[in-house]
Amino acid sequence: MSDPAKIHHYSSDEATIAWDSGRCIHAAECVRRAPVAFDPRERPWIRPEKEPVKALAEAVNRCPSGALSMHYADGASAMVMPPLNTCSVTANGPNYVRGNLALKQGENVLTDTRMALCRCGASQNKPFCDNSHKKTGFAHDGTLPSAKSAPPNVDFAAPLSITPTLNGPLQCAGPLSLRDSAGRTAFTESVYLCRCGGSSNKPYCDGTHRKIGFVG
Repeated sequence: MSDPAKIHHYSSDEATIAWDSGRCIHAAECVRRAPVAFDPRERPWIRPEKEPVKALAEAVNRCPSGALSMHYADGASAMVMPPLNTCSVTANGPNYVRGNLALKQGENVLTDTRMALCRCGASQNKPFCDNSHKKTGFAHDGTLPSAKSAPPNVDFAAPLSITPTLNGPLQCAGPLSLRDSAGRTAFTESVYLCRCGGSSNKPYCDGTHRKIGFVG
């Protein structure tokens, strides 16, 4: 779960932006979309008063890791709920999950609309990505073994429950469309996603975590 000590707040008269430095993987979507408000060369590096509040909200909602969130001055959340749950399997990188998400670890539940989840097995902030895949040379082209369409009458608004199993995969329960680097999709309502980095059936678990002694 997020460490409260790593969550920093930046306020203007119109909004407050929260930045979780522990979940930030420096994708820089915020910098590209609202460069005056998000400038790593400045201190503080987030200055919400420098951009229109609409531009701020659009930039924050594009953060793929969920490190950024935002509330308006009246307390209302600026975060937009995606219409369906998706998991983008990136080449040589993490799973970018978006939607109505509930990450469960023991008695703790983190609800969010975006997460970047480790699949290389080396993150020091499991289950979140911390860019360790770049250091370890994790390799997978991000393709799915097969495609599968969603059946009719699926409740796409239903939440996606994500549970990192002890020393094992991510157990995902709920409607989820996986998207690979080639643009194919595979719909599922129950799946185990590899997070040890060793599966021969990536992005799915094949039990390799038990053979290599994965801990996490």
